[in-house]
Amino acid sequence: MNQAALRPALRWFRAFASNKVKTMSDQKPINWTNARTLVALAILVGTELVGASWAAGWALGGLFQLGPTVGHIFEVVFIVIGFVGLYYFMRAAVAHEPFRR
Repeated sequence: MNQAALRPALRWFRAFASNKVKTMSDQKPINWTNARTLVALAILVGTELVGASWAAGWALGGLFQLGPTVGHIFEVVFIVIGFVGLYYFMRAAVAHEPFRR
């Protein structure tokens, strides 16, 4: 077997054996105030962002009279764009307000 292919696995095993890898019980406790704030933020911003994206897809499909099938495809594409935007927004929010102490 190729030794170069095994190097990452050996490095991980050595780190785990020397207790450098943290398990779930070793991590910091959850700050429930920040966690509740982030959940509320996800609900509020997610509803508005995904709803506005859906409405944009519906409006563009109707504006250009593309028919129901193409209109639904536009709605789905815009909804996916809304969820991607929500994902990146929540990543930034968690980076600025961590929920681990």
